[in-house]
Formats: sequence, structure tokens, C-alpha cells
Amino acid sequence: MAVNTGPWPTLPVVPDPRAEAVLSSGLIEELAYVLGGPFHFLLPDAFDTNLRALREALSEAGVDGVVYFAKKANKAALWIERSAEGGAGVDIASVGELRETLGHGVRGEDIVVTGPAKDPALLALAVRHGALIAVDALDELDALITAVRTGRVRRARLLLRCLPPAQPHSRFGMNETELATALDRCVRAGDAVRMEGFSFHLSGYAIQPRADLAGQLVDLCLKARALGLEADRVSIGGGLAVSYTDAESWRAFLDGQNSDHYHAGRTFRTADFYPYHSPHAGAGALRTLLATRPEGYGQSLAGLLRDSGVTLLMEPGRALLDRAGATVFRIQGVKDRAGYQLLTVDGTSLSLSEQWFNSEYLPDPYLLPMNDDADTGVWPAAVGAATCLESDMLTWRKIPFTRRPRAGDLLVYPNTAGYQMDSNESAFHDLALPPKVVIDRTDRDRPRWRLDRHFT
Repeated sequence: MAVNTGPWPTLPVVPDPRAEAVLSSGLIEELAYVLGGPFHFLLPDAFDTNLRALREALSEAGVDGVVYFAKKANKAALWIERSAEGGAGVDIASVGELRETLGHGVRGEDIVVTGPAKDPALLALAVRHGALIAVDALDELDALITAVRTGRVRRARLLLRCLPPAQPHSRFGMNETELATALDRCVRAGDAVRMEGFSFHLSGYAIQPRADLAGQLVDLCLKARALGLEADRVSIGGGLAVSYTDAESWRAFLDGQNSDHYHAGRTFRTADFYPYHSPHAGAGALRTLLATRPEGYGQSLAGLLRDSGVTLLMEPGRALLDRAGATVFRIQGVKDRAGYQLLTVDGTSLSLSEQWFNSEYLPDPYLLPMNDDADTGVWPAAVGAATCLESDMLTWRKIPFTRRPRAGDLLVYPNTAGYQMDSNESAFHDLALPPKVVIDRTDRDRPRWRLDRHFT
């Protein structure tokens, strides 16, 4: 196949010294040989850095806050261990997640339980360990009160989850009428419950709507206190964006990409993609949120929180996992097509989950050639999976590699720890799930590694 010079849209990731140190160490090639299949590698120092940055943003604003890691973002035990070591909490939504979190050292009182229509076994276990429960509906509140009064569990700690007015069709949370009823029932429940405040979750990453709703919930806390309830916490959920690339690269990609750049002429709308660049990301997004003035208020959200004595809770997943890991596949087949190549790797797109949301994981993967004699130039290639499904593509986009991909070469997809690695993994075709490798040291010629200690 002749070299095709494009133009081909690219989306380079922002520089990441930790990952680059691993890629240049020779460890990835060795692990690929030892493990004999696709794998993920995890970088615990990145998690610690991200957690520290969020806390610094809270401290700079003079706001009391608690960070809970959203466990659904990645199943690795490592992140629970880092949360326990760093004094962060964990956000869970199932009995399995709760047991895993307790088993890896997080105290029950540092766990928040979210999700709709929670299983009675989950509620009972959560209350028994003193976890904070975001109550999603009136019947769930009634179940908690009944369980405590019948003596099966101790006093329940809870938040009342609000239905965002901006998302009235959401299946999560309680509307204004239901919240009023819930507050009345909390008052009547007496010592059976400890109502600590309110929570919400907004889809998307817009700052102003999140600040507006947080301000309204601060007011709700004040009203709840007038009823004799504790109500000194507001949880804003997640929604802190991650920037995978720089603004110029993201703009150029969106302006340049079209169906000719994708295998089989696949088309994507801009709205289909995650916003791979955001002007406000991670701790920067939190700083901007705290500095934003909610509509109808005369001061910033940080000022409202300080003056009312309300603690800000948050449950980031992706933002804590930014640059905290990558995913490695081996190329096991190459086909030449008209003007590009079609690669097949030894795994599935279930280990690169964006495809299963009718989207595309866009950051450019790295090609690690196994031979130094690979042809150089521009070699566009789409990437398919080792299954019998036509739609099982890791990357529909024709990626412009600068060396010719060959069977045996490795592809490294960067920054996949946040939701990409395992939110949709499945042992389809009886293929083994890719293991997770923890790389504890990247500041040395030969990084140290171990397998993650996930119980299941």
C-alpha cells in the first residue's frame, strides 16, 4: 500500500511525563510478553496529584469540602487504596462496590451511597457502617425510617437528592413537592434519621447551571435547619471535565474531520464526542465553580457556602483519574484498504468504552513498533477488534501513524483510566478481561510494577 499523505485529523494528548517515562522504559513491551494479551496500566501518583489539586482549590476559596472518588469510573482496587491513604471518601452504588470499598480500607463514614431505587440489602449494609445515603425517592426514605424503627439497623445518615429543574425528565431525584414531603418525614422521624443536606447531579460540564443549583440547595439547607434538621452539606456530584488535548488541536480536529476520515464512511456529529478540551477542567473547573455567582445571588458560591456554614461534597471520577493510566493492545492482523490500513488488535472495544456510547475515543494512540525497520511516512489506519461483530471497532478514524503498523506492534491508548478501561468490559467470546498493572514508580530507569488487588 502506498503512503497516503492525507490530510488526516489528529488529536494529540497533552504532555504527560509519567506516561512518557513508562513508554520509554521498555516495560510495556515486557508486560505485553508476560501477560500475553491486552492490559491496562495504572499510575497512582496521578490520582494523588489530582486529589491534592482539588483540595487546594477548596482551601484557596476558604470552603470546607469533602472529595469522594466515584468508584464507577474504574473498578481497580488501587483507587480505593489511594482514597483511604489520602483521606478521601468513595462514592458507591451497589453491595459489591460497598464491600470492595470497605475491604480496601475506607471507613464506612467516608462512603456515600448514590443511585436509584437502592436494594434493601445495600441500604441495610450502608446504615450499619455509618455511610451517607443520597435518598432518591420518598419510598426509599420510608424504607430507611422503617428499617431503623424496627431495630434492624441504626440511625440513618442521609442527603435528599433533588431533581434538577433544568433536567425535569431525569429519572433521578425528587421534585419540589416531593422534597417538601421528604423534609416533613425527616422531622417526624426524629432520631431515626440524621438529615445532613441535599445532593444533585447535572449532566454535562456547564459551570453556571451547577453554581445556580448549588446556591438553591444552600437556601434549602437554611430552610431545613429552621425545621430542626442538621442540613449542613450540599453535594454537587461529579461533572468536572477533563482536558485530554489543547484548545487549538481540538478546534482543528472538529473543523477538519469528515466522513472520509473514518472507516466505512462513518459519520459523527460534534455533539457525539466528549469535549476533549475544556477551558475549565479538573481543579480549574472547581475553582471556576466556586468563584461563580449563582443567578439571583449577590456573591460567589464560595461566599454562600462560607456564610451559611455549608460543607461542599463532590463525587468526581474522571477528574481524579486524569492521566492515571492507559490501555495496551497488540496488533495481530493488518489489511490494506483503499488509501489506508485496517488493523485488528487482540482485544475488544468493550475495553475502550466510548464506542458503546455511539461515540469515538479520539485521543491518538501511540504505536510501539517491535522492529526498527518499520517504514516511515504517514500511514493512516483504523483499528478493529478481535470479535466477529462488524461494529466492534476501537477506532473508526483513520489515525495517521508516522510508521507503518505491523502485526506484533503495540498500540497504547492514553489516559483511559476514567471510564474507558472497564465500564463496559465483558468476556465476550470467552476472551479474558485485560488485567490491570499498577506502576508504582515512574521516576527511575526501570519502573516497578504489580498486579492490582481487586477482589473479584
